[in-house]
Amino acid sequence: MKDEKLQKALARMGLGSRRQMEEVIKAGRVSVNNGPATIGDRVSPGDELRVDGRQIKYTAENEKRRRVIAYYKPEGEICSANDPEGRPTVFERLPKLTHDRWVMVGRLDINSSGLLLFTNDGEMAHRLMHPSSEITREYAVRILGEVTPDIARNLTSGVMLEDGMAQFEDIKAGGGEGVNKWYHVQLKEGRNREVRRLFESQGLKVSRLLRTRYGSIDLPKELRTGRHIELDKKDINTLTDLVSLRPRYGTGLHGAAKDKQERIKNKPLKARRTDSRSSGDNRSRNSEKPKSSGSPASRGTRNTRDRNDKR
Repeated sequence: MKDEKLQKALARMGLGSRRQMEEVIKAGRVSVNNGPATIGDRVSPGDELRVDGRQIKYTAENEKRRRVIAYYKPEGEICSANDPEGRPTVFERLPKLTHDRWVMVGRLDINSSGLLLFTNDGEMAHRLMHPSSEITREYAVRILGEVTPDIARNLTSGVMLEDGMAQFEDIKAGGGEGVNKWYHVQLKEGRNREVRRLFESQGLKVSRLLRTRYGSIDLPKELRTGRHIELDKKDINTLTDLVSLRPRYGTGLHGAAKDKQERIKNKPLKARRTDSRSSGDNRSRNSEKPKSSGSPASRGTRNTRDRNDKR
């Protein structure tokens, strides 16, 4: 008996959203067992799936080991698998997968840094990003200027942007000296440049932006820029609980992979600098040592200079 809708299976394998996969099927780009596929077809292990002639290895949802990695994105990398301009991308430093692919959970713009999650479970990624899930994202943001009580009320009560109302769930001061001030903000959406645009709506400019949390996952203390670690079973299952997905057999780290993560926690790997293929402005920014303007207060006592030096 066929056990899964075709568009759901393709989305779960990371080829796009269900809606996108429905359009791909309608366009005649998908075949099942050498015959043209239609919306509503169901598939199971043993069926031969092809998209644009390329064979897709199908594994039943409950048989595939769910994996999640946390990546510390540096400034200067773009959140795309490929870039026509030849700039470095966040995918270039991820571990290679066989008959599988990493799906990015959310995005950060080229001038932002911090936590990015990747998973091999397309359905999980879709749910974590969907607005209906209301997954909280937290950022440490350095502002040129000061958030007054009136501005804070505006930002938490709602501001009309060009793509609709937006607001922070919470905003707290995080220290800083002179004209540069750090703030912690939380929001439950992931619209393009939303954090920056909210502050800009109040006449304030963001000079640095660091994502410190996505859902239940904090930016790991042992992680350095340009590096990644793989999450273990407990953290993955906490994430799936947020979006009402069942735990999956075999999830988590085992054997040598588990030992490797323990070594990284005890002795973090050195940061990787952004590739010199980035634009001239980014090369200049990343080659200079930024001046600290107070703690980003992102995770307590973590050294701000250490982050800046390794960017």
